[in-house]
Amino acid sequence: MDDDPLLNASDATLAARAVDGDVQAFEQLARRHGALMRVYAAKLLGSEAESEDVVQEAFLTGWRRLADLDSPAHIRNWLMRIVTHKAIDRIRVRRRHDDIDDWDPPAPPEHSPERIVEARLQLDAVWEALDRLPADQRRCWLLRETAGYSYQEIADALELPVSTVRGLLARARRFLLHELEAWR
Repeated sequence: MDDDPLLNASDATLAARAVDGDVQAFEQLARRHGALMRVYAAKLLGSEAESEDVVQEAFLTGWRRLADLDSPAHIRNWLMRIVTHKAIDRIRVRRRHDDIDDWDPPAPPEHSPERIVEARLQLDAVWEALDRLPADQRRCWLLRETAGYSYQEIADALELPVSTVRGLLARARRFLLHELEAWR
């Protein structure tokens, strides 16, 4: 395992250090939550390329506005709110540039306000459940499910044997299935 103490530091610790100007602590937060933020932004925008831009803008805004962070323990939710606002701004800009002649039919039902709220509630439930996972299980699950890493890539990234990665993922999936039963 890496001897870098930031790897195992809590989000609250990293955020508190980042507020004090620790760039490496903020970079660790970006590595830890970037994949989830990109997936979320891509879902909102319907574009992976745009999601990359929005997440970068969100990190830049987050770094500049760290002094506004009320609770370091809630850094991920704070960053996700910034991503949400950046994505909405991007969508608004798109709408302003839409030509009236380029009229599109109404959005499909899965994009209705009710469905969007339900999806956000589900996502909040997932984040809360992920917060309750042990750190190694959470890292493995996020790398696999949000970043699309293979078992070998996860093992290499976390410096763990592949068999350990498989076990951590199995336990994480079991836990999440149990915790999210109400959403099935």
